[in-house]
Order: sequence, then C-alpha cells, then structure tokens
Amino acid sequence: MDIQLEKKKGIRPKHIGYAALGILILFAGWKIIFTSAVSTFRTDKDKLSIAQITDGKFDDYITINGNVAPIATIYMDAYEGGRVSEKLIEEGAMVKKGDVILKLENSGLFEQILASESNLALKQNDLRSTKLTFDSRQVEGRKDLVRAQYDLQKLERNYEQNQELFNDELISREEYLLSKENYELSKKQYEIIKLQTEQDKALRSTSLAGLDTDLDRMQKTLSMVYERLDHLNVRAPADGQLGFLDAEIGQNIAQGQRIGQVNVLTDYKIEATIDEHYIDRVKRDLIASFERNGTSFPLRVRKVYPEVRNGKFQVDLVFTDQKPETIRSGQSYNIRLQLGASNDALLLPKGGFFNSTGGQWIFVVDPSGSSAVRRPIRIGKQNTRYFEVLEGLQDGEQVITSGYDNFGDAERIVLK
Repeated sequence: MDIQLEKKKGIRPKHIGYAALGILILFAGWKIIFTSAVSTFRTDKDKLSIAQITDGKFDDYITINGNVAPIATIYMDAYEGGRVSEKLIEEGAMVKKGDVILKLENSGLFEQILASESNLALKQNDLRSTKLTFDSRQVEGRKDLVRAQYDLQKLERNYEQNQELFNDELISREEYLLSKENYELSKKQYEIIKLQTEQDKALRSTSLAGLDTDLDRMQKTLSMVYERLDHLNVRAPADGQLGFLDAEIGQNIAQGQRIGQVNVLTDYKIEATIDEHYIDRVKRDLIASFERNGTSFPLRVRKVYPEVRNGKFQVDLVFTDQKPETIRSGQSYNIRLQLGASNDALLLPKGGFFNSTGGQWIFVVDPSGSSAVRRPIRIGKQNTRYFEVLEGLQDGEQVITSGYDNFGDAERIVLK
C-alpha cells in the first residue's frame, strides 16, 4: 500500500532565493526604464552657482544709467539762406537771447526788396492818380447837380406861372405846353445827374477801399521782406550756452538748414535708457534717486519716450530738490528707479539661467545635494538682485542660478 506524503508548510530556502531573484529583476528593470527615460547631465558642483530661495522683502526698483543734459536744447535753423560773411560768437560761449551769432549776405534778397519797394511806389502813384480822378469827377458831378437843380427850380417856377396865366386865358396853349415840357425835361435831367453823382460816390468808396487794401498788403509784404533781411543776422533764440555751430566764413547756408543749438542751462535733466521689458511699468512721475559723495539726490520721471530702439527706450528725469554742486553736462550717474511699493515675497537671486529659461522653469537641488531636477516655476516682478517667485518654489530650497547653455535638453543634473 502506498503512503501519501504530507506537504511541508512555511517558507523554505528556495522561496527566499526566488524572492531575491525577483527583486533583483525588478530593480534592474526600474534602473533600465528610468535611466533611459530621464535625460541626465553630469557636472562638477563647484562649477555652478547655487542659491537659496528666501522669504523676505521685495524692493520693486531697477538700476539704470543716465547722463546729465541741459534742461532744454533749442535748435537754430536758418530762416534765410545766404553766404556767411561774419562769425561773431564761437562754440561753447554763453549767449543772451537776441545776440547776433552769424551774419549772412544774400544779394537775391536785396533784389527782392528793391522790386517790392518799386512796386509799392507804383501802387502809391496809382492810388494818388485814382484819388485825383475820382475827386475831379466828384467836383464836376456836384457842379452839374447844382446847375441842374437851379434850372429845375427856374423852369418849375416858370411852369407854375404859365399854368395860372393859361387858366386865366392870358397866354396861348402852346406857350403853356412848352413851359411844361421844359420843366419835365429838366426834372428828368436832374434825376439822372443825381443818380450819376450817387453812383460815382459809391464807386469812389469801393474802389479807393480796394486800392487802400492793396496798398496795405504791399506795405505788409515789404515789411516781411525787411524782416527777412533782418533774418540774415542769425540770433540766439534764448539765454544759454552755444552748444555747436556748423558754419564757417564763406560757407553757403541753405534756407531751413540746421546750423547750431543753444543749451539752456537754467536747470538740468538726466537722460536714461531702460530695457523694453519695463516699458509697461515706467510712467511719468515715478520717483528715483542716486547717491553722490554720501548724499542722496531725488529725481522724478518727467517724460517717457514711446519709441523702442535696439531693445531699449528713453526717459527724462528731473531733480525735485537739490542737485550736485559740481553737476555738468555729460556726467553719468547710476540711478535707482522705484517702480512700486515694497512687499513680502519669495526671493530668487538673479542669474544666467533666465537667459535660457525665460523664467519658465529652473533646476532645483534635492536635499542631499547630489542632483537637481527640472521644475516649472512662475516669477513676477524683478529688480537688480532678485526675482519675485509666484509659484513652483518654497522657502529654503536651493536652485541652480548659473547659465544652462551646457545642459542641453537634460531634465536632471547629477552633481559630483
């Protein structure tokens, strides 16, 4: 008879071997899968810049470089063209408004003046002749009107007398009718002469008014020509310093040509260029300051130029209080421009990583310090030292802030 053998229960040595083999296979598979899925770059830790995320006060400002310039610059353009005959003031000299800087000569302008004077004289002679003619006609017309009125009164009286005599049958009908016809003819002649006299008077008024207007216009034209003659003397448009003067004796200057400028030195401004990244945040009346010899000098943004050139735009700042005693045009200052109020925020030190990531992500170092992985982040405002972190990082974490140009598409950095 066969005897049934009972199976032994519990973990036997071969089971332990199977489990160990399975774990080894799983670990090897994990290493193969994850090592091939994550792109890794190895580098020396001391070649990188690693900074810590801190919770602190974010000062919303930027540092810009500005140059001192006169508060205003007035350009001098030639009102009239001509040849430079005399140069009275040199560049860099202080001038008063109205000082003659250059003298020009223009023979063509003198010919225009002579022609205008001749035309004006002819017009004046025409006006005088016309006035004499109208005055003579007016006198003759008045004489004719007086004579016609006299004849009318005489014939009217004769007619009235003859009418009474005819009614009394003391004169013939023919004599009566003749006196009546003479009276009516004289009356019509009187009305014609009176109408002609009134028309001559109206014509005289309108014609002389038109001639007077033409004469006034010619006189104004001549005055303007004389002003053009005065414009041959190039004068300083304001008090200040003659900045540059592009004119030499004998040089021909065209009308409208820029020949110089006067710098108004009653005050100064600072011209600065700012990266276009801040164009939406820089506005008029923002405050700024700079330090010199231990003294802070406050400024205000007076003007923002909207045009962007080579990735930068320009602003003008003016002093709101005292200014340096030794200030001169062309001096350069490092200016702190305040864009907004300070606030509590997570602070990320600035570095070369931003050029590669645009602030969209960053490599975060793990607590052991042996590696760093790529993590998406979101940053807000920035100043010269820090970025304001909005999402993706926590206080105390460390990140790689140096440039990422050598990392390629790596998502994990092994630090040796």
